[in-house]
Amino acid sequence: MSGSVGTNSGRRSGSVGAAASGPTVSSSDPAIDTNPSGGVGTQWANSSTGDFYVCTDATTDGNVWTNVDNAQDSIQPWAFQGTNYGYAFGGTYPTTQNIQQFAFASDGNATDFGDSFAHKRNYSSASSATHGYQLGGKVPPWADSDTIYKFAFATGGTMADIANLTTSVSRSSGHSSTDYGWSGGGGGNVIDRFATTSDANATDWHDLTGSKHPSGGSSSADHGYVSGGAVNVIERFSFSSQIASADVGDLAVVVNQSCGNSSVTHGYTCGNGESGASNQIQKYAFASSGNASDIGNLLATHWGSGGQSSTTFGYITAGSPNNGGASVDIIQKQSFSSDGDSTDVGNLVDANNYTGGGCQY
Repeated sequence: MSGSVGTNSGRRSGSVGAAASGPTVSSSDPAIDTNPSGGVGTQWANSSTGDFYVCTDATTDGNVWTNVDNAQDSIQPWAFQGTNYGYAFGGTYPTTQNIQQFAFASDGNATDFGDSFAHKRNYSSASSATHGYQLGGKVPPWADSDTIYKFAFATGGTMADIANLTTSVSRSSGHSSTDYGWSGGGGGNVIDRFATTSDANATDWHDLTGSKHPSGGSSSADHGYVSGGAVNVIERFSFSSQIASADVGDLAVVVNQSCGNSSVTHGYTCGNGESGASNQIQKYAFASSGNASDIGNLLATHWGSGGQSSTTFGYITAGSPNNGGASVDIIQKQSFSSDGDSTDVGNLVDANNYTGGGCQY
């Protein structure tokens, strides 16, 4: 009898190997800043819930702990891009308060997921890991508003009126970071910030380089980007430092009533309305300050559309081919991995226009 245990690699070696390390057992889950000394492959068992995690990405303070029983319960850093659904809501022509949900996993039509708290158009939006937010916008008789509405990605239903921006705005740029939502411009130059971890009023974070209305918004991991607004400027503001926004580049074409999308590395400005209406898709890099390039075209001239971002595609929903023209119900997408034109992938429940963004989960 060899007496070998564990790492014995020879049938008659007689060696006794070191015992394999077991999982960390705790009454709580690991967190993104639970930094395992063993790196990738470290195991963690929650003795209260029975959930079992394995570290699949060991990045200091940004670890990913994958739940082997349910991947949706995995512990990982929040990202702007959604992996499940995109959402379009509100608008007018025709009037609607619907929250419309469409899947990222496969092309197809949207379904009715709930309703806005009140009828709005020309709003902006933000996302957290659990909720979507509708910011400001015009309410009948089409006066600017300062309200913040939210709805749960898990349940849908009717949005709740939870807080207020510091000023009334319409068609501001919407942005999202880990724990905050942001609204930029919308008739002035104010950048508002509100917490997505609790329901409370926004605070004045700082100012844009000038008054912007209406403009497109994109989000990187650490900055919000505001593009257009009847000018060709691309500017950005920091999510962590309370300093004024800075001009970092120019669009290829001046835009108004465009929508924004975000990949991990680039921001996108899609379409243009009112004077000089166009169907261009413009792209700019987050990593370095610089100008945007024209990389493709939408199906037609679109303005007043909403933008939603998955990990692989940017989506453009609703809109109108011209100022005051008929609304469309098209869901189109453009690839983040290769430049080119958008494609038609489905339809909304309602044709719409004068939306102001969308959100993703």
